[in-house]
Amino acid sequence: SKIVKKHIITIAGDLASGKSRITDLLQKNLNYEIYRNGEYVRKLAKEKGLNITKFNEYLNDHPEIDEQIEKSAAEYAKTHDNLIVDARLGWYSIPDSFKIYLKVDIDIAAQRAFNDEKRKETEKFETIEEQKADMIKRFNSENERFFRLYGVHKEDMSNYDVVLDKTNHTIEENAKIIEEEYKKWLEILPFLFIFI
Repeated sequence: SKIVKKHIITIAGDLASGKSRITDLLQKNLNYEIYRNGEYVRKLAKEKGLNITKFNEYLNDHPEIDEQIEKSAAEYAKTHDNLIVDARLGWYSIPDSFKIYLKVDIDIAAQRAFNDEKRKETEKFETIEEQKADMIKRFNSENERFFRLYGVHKEDMSNYDVVLDKTNHTIEENAKIIEEEYKKWLEILPFLFIFI
């Protein structure tokens, strides 16, 4: 049997790497639907009255909730096509997707996160330095948790079809590169599984 490629793009990346904005632009250009894991995570954090970093720590002791979060994107993808999934482990949950990773310089990311009004409900910091320290802590905590639960390294760039450094490119430039590479990827014949 052969792997059938789905019309699904999964986008992962560094914290505050612009995933949401690139996802929005791709949606507009490709007319695809969006599924965002982050919105689900922030909703759960808010319900528990925790900031996003404390909620990540909470997930360390509640792997069943972590698995529920990660499965939500995979479950949605089973019945949907023409889809963009904004999820840290989207590439792992949906292996037949086109997998993108966005990198960004941590100082730029911290400044962007600090000035993002949407984050204020679950991330409250007095200074950009506090925001940066928290982002590094959260990134490392997530990596450790994902390896412990799923045996994967999301920071291993070989997991992705395309890795883009957001630091020196505009959102529009990155979206254009993703679209071009995605079209090429769709044209390549899928691999065959050979059973011996």
